[in-house]
Amino acid sequence: MNKLFSPIDILNGVGVKREKLLRKLNITTPYDLLYHIPRSYTDFSHTVQICDGVLDENNCIKTKIIRKLRTIITARTEIFKALCTDGEVSFEISIFGNKYLFETLTEGEEYYAYGKLSQYYDKFQLSISHIIPVTSQNLIQPVYPLTSGLTSAMLQTNVNECLTIAENELIDYMPLDILEKYSLCDLLTALRNVHFPISYDSLEMARKRLAFDELLMLQLGMQFIKYSNGEKTEYIMQKTDFPELFPFELTNAQKKAIKEISEDLCCDVPMNRLLQGDVGSGKTAVAAYAMYFAVKNNCQVAFMAPTEILAVQHYNTVKEFLGDKLRICLLTGALSVKEKNECKKAIEKGEYDVIIGTHALFQKSVEYKNLGLVIMDEQHRFGVAQRTALIEKGQAPHRLVMSATPIPRTLGLVLYGDLDITILDELPKNRLAIETFAVTGKLRQRAFGFIKKQLELKHQAYIVCPAIEESDDLKSVIQYCNEISQKDFRDYNVALLHGKLTAAQKDEVMTAFKNGETDILVATTVVEVGVDVPNSTIMIIENADRFGLSQLHQLRGRVGRGKDQSYCVLVTDNPSEEVRDRLKIFCKLTDGFKIAEEDLKQRGPGDFFGKEQHGLPKLKIADIASDMELVNITQTVAKDILTADKTLEKHHALKIEVMRMTSKMKNG
Repeated sequence: MNKLFSPIDILNGVGVKREKLLRKLNITTPYDLLYHIPRSYTDFSHTVQICDGVLDENNCIKTKIIRKLRTIITARTEIFKALCTDGEVSFEISIFGNKYLFETLTEGEEYYAYGKLSQYYDKFQLSISHIIPVTSQNLIQPVYPLTSGLTSAMLQTNVNECLTIAENELIDYMPLDILEKYSLCDLLTALRNVHFPISYDSLEMARKRLAFDELLMLQLGMQFIKYSNGEKTEYIMQKTDFPELFPFELTNAQKKAIKEISEDLCCDVPMNRLLQGDVGSGKTAVAAYAMYFAVKNNCQVAFMAPTEILAVQHYNTVKEFLGDKLRICLLTGALSVKEKNECKKAIEKGEYDVIIGTHALFQKSVEYKNLGLVIMDEQHRFGVAQRTALIEKGQAPHRLVMSATPIPRTLGLVLYGDLDITILDELPKNRLAIETFAVTGKLRQRAFGFIKKQLELKHQAYIVCPAIEESDDLKSVIQYCNEISQKDFRDYNVALLHGKLTAAQKDEVMTAFKNGETDILVATTVVEVGVDVPNSTIMIIENADRFGLSQLHQLRGRVGRGKDQSYCVLVTDNPSEEVRDRLKIFCKLTDGFKIAEEDLKQRGPGDFFGKEQHGLPKLKIADIASDMELVNITQTVAKDILTADKTLEKHHALKIEVMRMTSKMKNG
């Protein structure tokens, strides 16, 4: 087991109050200081002469201090200057605001100076960001994330003290057989080289070990929850034969999903499965088979959707295909008080098999007779408390959550480590691919003409805008809608949908569009997850460069849901080569998972999910986008460990580290 170092022992005599250091870094023990990983490194191993340096870029110069010059005091800071030479050319160095660093420099001594090189007439200047003596043993220097009042020198000194004591105190928690199998260095070597690498090879060796640890702890932490909660369900179902519920042939992916779900429903541990599939992959059909299976085993099913209009859509779909086999009801806020009360009484008596609805499903006044299966559509749209409230309506019911947001498999393993994942990676036969084009704003009127052709065929159209509020370079969606409805499409019915409308207003707008009362729906990304409108055959996405590839794909999925050929036109006023390449890739790809993989490579996991990141852990060392192989390896290792030792009692040191690292990830 790791021995946590005493803050007093480690920081004694260092010259920095331990309380100040730990508080400013938002950490609790000096042991955590070893995991305050540098954000980058300054390489002093490759130097150039001043005359060979690149102007307005960072350069490393072997420098001899000739003499210190007068300090320049400005309104904002002090500029400390010195006259130097590289052996051939004299030049000045400037250090901004760091008096402590400047005072460590000695005239006549040599240093490696790193900074931006500039030239004024025939005089060269180097604005210093880092400088070290040429006698330094570490030519790859760490650059730490800092807060006000702390310097890299303070951190380096304290980290070095931690590492010195760690030589005698630190016990490696990783089993030796895992270290050997995956060619990983020991923990102390990794920590020493991630802070003070002697070469880039040693840095990569250290980063691999620590990234492996971080991903393994995360995988163990999430799977440990799944394996160790000890939850048992009262609803252990028996296998039943499935009739042909739909007048179309299921895809192989759907058949596989139904098999996995039905096997889960026969276990004494409640199913906790994610059904993930691209738009149009047939998740609702799979859910319908799960409903049928549960009802035939004398269980009720609750199917919760995030919006009323989606709930109505699911109700109509399930009713159409299962209405003669199951008793189905709809429970939403739109029902009258009398209708709600009658519905609730029938649910409590067990007169309904499948209850489809919104948040109304988990109200305190709703009681189920025998709730054995809970299905949640677009589960990320519900809070943890809401999901829990519905689950607690039964005695540890089975849970199936569905998502149409394509997530790369490797990222899904991290995000949903506590869930079993089923992926529908196959679209139904005869589904027409959506033809996608990218154009500049100069062709906007031609795109509008294309919309009019579709409207003449009695089809409908979406136009998506990125902004609700107006900014320097973007029109607001409200202004945009007003302009096109008065000018370009004044002969058509144009409606507006955005996030600041109330839920009732959104439902009213979408219902009118679904019923064909609206020709063009101008909207923000609130249509990203929406109802099926098979008659909508064209979508224009304005400022398409503002969206990630995955979000573009989600938006595109609003069309192409009927029998007619559909189109998506991306419009951008950004002519950069990067934007052109990104949109070109998108136009070629139709598979949401391939698009998600490409999006993750281009933007990283943080941007992939946006600011909220949908629960993505804050990894300090590992990079999910570039460490996909490690993600796969650590998932296998975690499963092997927990299969042999479900409670981690035989891996006590590892268990302690799992709790420590996953706690730090959650707390940032």
